[in-house]
Amino acid sequence: MRAIWKGAVSFGLVNVPVRLYSATENHDVQFRQVHVADGGRIRYKRVCSIDGDEVAYDDIAKGYETEDGEMVVLTDEDFADLPTRSSKEISVEKFVPSDQIDPIYFDKTYYLEPDKSAVKPYVLLRDALEGEDRMAVATVAIRTRMTLAVLRVREGMIVMQTMLWPDEVRDAGAFGDLGADEKATEKEMSMAQVLIDQLADDFEPDDYEDDYALAVKELVRAKVEGGEVRAAPEEEDEGGEVVDLLAALAKSVERAKTRRGESSSATSTDGGSKGSSESGAKGSGATKTTAKKTTAKKSAAKKAPAKKTAAKTTSSKSTAKKSAPKKKAG
Repeated sequence: MRAIWKGAVSFGLVNVPVRLYSATENHDVQFRQVHVADGGRIRYKRVCSIDGDEVAYDDIAKGYETEDGEMVVLTDEDFADLPTRSSKEISVEKFVPSDQIDPIYFDKTYYLEPDKSAVKPYVLLRDALEGEDRMAVATVAIRTRMTLAVLRVREGMIVMQTMLWPDEVRDAGAFGDLGADEKATEKEMSMAQVLIDQLADDFEPDDYEDDYALAVKELVRAKVEGGEVRAAPEEEDEGGEVVDLLAALAKSVERAKTRRGESSSATSTDGGSKGSSESGAKGSGATKTTAKKTTAKKSAAKKAPAKKTAAKTTSSKSTAKKSAPKKKAG
């Protein structure tokens, strides 16, 4: 398993070098959209909603739509001025009782593994957290953005769980005072307690399984064994997905020359993409060109500008259903 982040946990004057690993994985069955007639993959093009033209990646920017429907275009220069963090430090701010943090704030979970030289301070922090029944509230920068996190102990390892910001958790008060005028009778409450007692047990994760995912995989296996598979013909490369780096460089050189009005014969007569790639990469006279980005201009005499959005690919993900607990062997 490969670490996705390397840094250090710091509390007080103690520094514990650690490696970060994802503690969970998604086992949802992934589907592709295909043509029912021949099994060919369905492709989507990036098309401008205003002029209908296909848009290259170089000409796509991020846009923020305001509440009144206007579009604010944000460039790379705009994002360069935003606050970012590049620190490789998990900075412990305080230690709080474990029962003070509502699980609704928890987001993603990671395992922290110490470097070989940091096992002793790692064990010290782990045992202290467990012995005091506390969590460490920390800040950490992952992918340049700072986020809140907590450190806790699970099965002998320190686990880091990133947290949602307070304004990302919806207030339950928005649903009103539920059941304020309803009161359960003593008989109803007694029956409810009896039912809870009858179903009371310890939580065993292995008692549950995703029967939907298992059924889908069995269905696919049966179709494969029955020969119900289709070999879709190879598709022509339209430039949407570049596999060969040299070919991509060659295309970039061709486009740059075309924009400058230069002849592209040098690359077309030099053995295809390989020759043009080499000349583009090694040629001392080659220069880089930056694609021009177009932005919509407002006109005071006209109505609000039409919104320009890049077409998004939608994918349907099936939600796994939790099956009833399996019966244990009697």
